[in-house]
Amino acid sequence: MQGFLTAEALAKAVSPADTRRKPRATPQEILGDRNRLIDHRDALRALAPDVVIDLILSSGRQARDLMDLLAGATERVVALSSADVYRACGVLHGFEPGPLEPLPLTETSALRTKHETYPPDRVRKLQQVFGWLDDDYDKIEVEREILGHGELPGTVLRLPMVYGPGDRLHRPFSIVKRIDDRRPAILFEERHGAWRAPLGYVENVAAAIAVAATSDRSAGRVYNVAEIDNLSQVEWATEVARVAGWSGDFMVLPADRAPAHVRLPGRYEQHWVVDSSRIRQELGYVEPIGRDEGIRRTIEWERANPPSIDPGAFDYAAEDSVISEFRFQISD
Repeated sequence: MQGFLTAEALAKAVSPADTRRKPRATPQEILGDRNRLIDHRDALRALAPDVVIDLILSSGRQARDLMDLLAGATERVVALSSADVYRACGVLHGFEPGPLEPLPLTETSALRTKHETYPPDRVRKLQQVFGWLDDDYDKIEVEREILGHGELPGTVLRLPMVYGPGDRLHRPFSIVKRIDDRRPAILFEERHGAWRAPLGYVENVAAAIAVAATSDRSAGRVYNVAEIDNLSQVEWATEVARVAGWSGDFMVLPADRAPAHVRLPGRYEQHWVVDSSRIRQELGYVEPIGRDEGIRRTIEWERANPPSIDPGAFDYAAEDSVISEFRFQISD
C-alpha cells in the first residue's frame, strides 16, 4: 500500500537526537538492481548501519536475500509491510471465502490464507507504477522472513493507504479534479462510499517509521500504522472538499443507479478498520502533521502534478444524467 515513501521524508522525520550511536554520516548512494543485492554485498555491509530500513520489499525471496546479506553487519532491519496482509483484504477481493473478519484489525488479526493479494489486472497496473513490485508480491512472506531470521532481528510496520506529495497512485485526485472542474455533485456507489479503510499522510507515516527505527523496543514487533479514525470513502472525500473550500453535494447511490465507472468490484461490506494503538502506546508515536495541513499539502501537490487522465473515469455526461434524474425526483 505504501509505494512512494522517500528518503527525504524519512530524513525529515529523524531528529538529530535519534542518531544516538554514531554521528550522522554523509548520505551515500549505491545504484543497482533490487533483485541483485549480492552484487553490492561488500559495499552494503561496509556501511555498518545501526538499523536498515527497507522501503520496497515485495516478496519473501527479496526479504530472505536482504536478511542473509546483512546478518552481522547491522543490528536490526525495519521492513515496510502493508495492511493487505490481513484476511480482510482477501475477503474484500473475493479470494477468501467465508464470513467477514471482525473489526478492528489488530496486529494479531487473521492473515490471508491465499497467496493472491490483489486481482491480476490490479497487480499489473501496480507494477507499471512501482518497478520494484515483482510477480511474487506477498507481504506475508516478507514478514515471515524478516521476523523469522535466526541471526538478525527485525521490525515490521503494516502501512495504510498513504497519501500526500509524491503519491504515484494519486489517491485523492479524482475528488480534487471534480472539485476543480466545478462539478455540481460527486457520486459514490453506496457500498464503496461506506467502506472504511486506513489512511496516513506521507510525512506522518515517515515519522512512524523513524520512531520504530530508533527504538530498540520495536525489535521483533509488528505495528499497524494508520490514522486513529478510519474514515469511510465519503467521509474522506468530504474532508478533502472541506479543505478545498468546495460546497457541492455528495450523492450516494445504489449500485443499479450508479454510473458504471463509479461502481467498483469488491465485497465492500468487509471494512479494513485498522487499530494503530500498539505503536502509539509502546513507542509514543504521534502524527506530527495535522489532517487539515496534510490534506492541504496533498491538494496543492495533486494540482501541480496531475496524472494522465483516463476519460472513462470522468464520464461527466453519465454523471450529469444521474444527477439530473435524482434532483428531478426530489423536486417532483
